[in-house]
Amino acid sequence: MAIIVNLDVMMAKRKISAGDLAEKIGITPANLSILKNNKAKAIRFSTLEEICRVLECQPGDVLEYADGR
Repeated sequence: MAIIVNLDVMMAKRKISAGDLAEKIGITPANLSILKNNKAKAIRFSTLEEICRVLECQPGDVLEYADGR
């Protein structure tokens, strides 16, 4: 997949656990794990917005495009 989720990097920078982040953004820890491990096929803008709000970051801090050629 060409989109890489760097959620674990931002979580480490902000010193927040997966459980705390999941609770604050309103998703299950299992769904957060899917996002963190690059297994998600999509992400809702509302979820991305909450992630950015809680982690005080921009979408580009969490998502990265890598040319998969």
